[in-house]
Amino acid sequence: MAPLPDALKLLGLHHTAAHLDDLVARATKRRWSPTQLLEHLVEVEQQDRARRSLERRLLRSRLGRFTSMDAFDWAWPTRIDRAAVEAALRLEFLAATHNLVLVAAQGLGKTMIAQNIAHQAVLAGHHVLFTTAAQLLLDLGSQESARGLARRLHYYGQRGLLVLDELGYLSYDARAADLLFQVVSRRYERKSLVLTTNLAFSDWPTIFPNAGSAIALVDRLVHHAEIITIEGESYRRRAAELTRKPPRPKGTS
Repeated sequence: MAPLPDALKLLGLHHTAAHLDDLVARATKRRWSPTQLLEHLVEVEQQDRARRSLERRLLRSRLGRFTSMDAFDWAWPTRIDRAAVEAALRLEFLAATHNLVLVAAQGLGKTMIAQNIAHQAVLAGHHVLFTTAAQLLLDLGSQESARGLARRLHYYGQRGLLVLDELGYLSYDARAADLLFQVVSRRYERKSLVLTTNLAFSDWPTIFPNAGSAIALVDRLVHHAEIITIEGESYRRRAAELTRKPPRPKGTS
């Protein structure tokens, strides 16, 4: 028979295997009954599996570091629906399989909000992917076979929540527009999508090869969607101005 720690690992009881000596000592000291020992074992294994599952989901989300909403300056934008943002952070749109579109100029916190929504979804047990529109299209466009492209389209179509950042900063050719439309269509009424953009929907034809492709994409996105518009001056620009050193008076060294 394999050593007990190895046998426990084969059964998937990794935490118990790693802390077996401590567990035996605790059970002996507290004079646990067999039932109490098993109850404790089940509890710690469930906690450990939940922790490892969360770590895997965070890693696969590609979220990386981000700033918590505690640091968000709600008073800075001249227009923001705080109640709608807080509802999104509670994942109400996700429960209804709706999309969420954050529309704002650069520096107003739309990416920060999207990152926090993604993090809340990971904590809630969802499989999340955070990426930019440019990264997604680069990945899809680099596939050299129809089978490889189909695999990647399936991957983007099946994530529990896809967060697509920075749509509108680059123009798209006909193939990129088609690939983006395929991703949105695969998720349509099945999986939620969070999208951030710096462009009003009326301006989307300026970045797509023709108005028809822009209209078709907008139609799929907004059919079941919460749309949050943020207006104001760039917060990052204000922060840069506040930290900028004042010019030295003339005649000083």
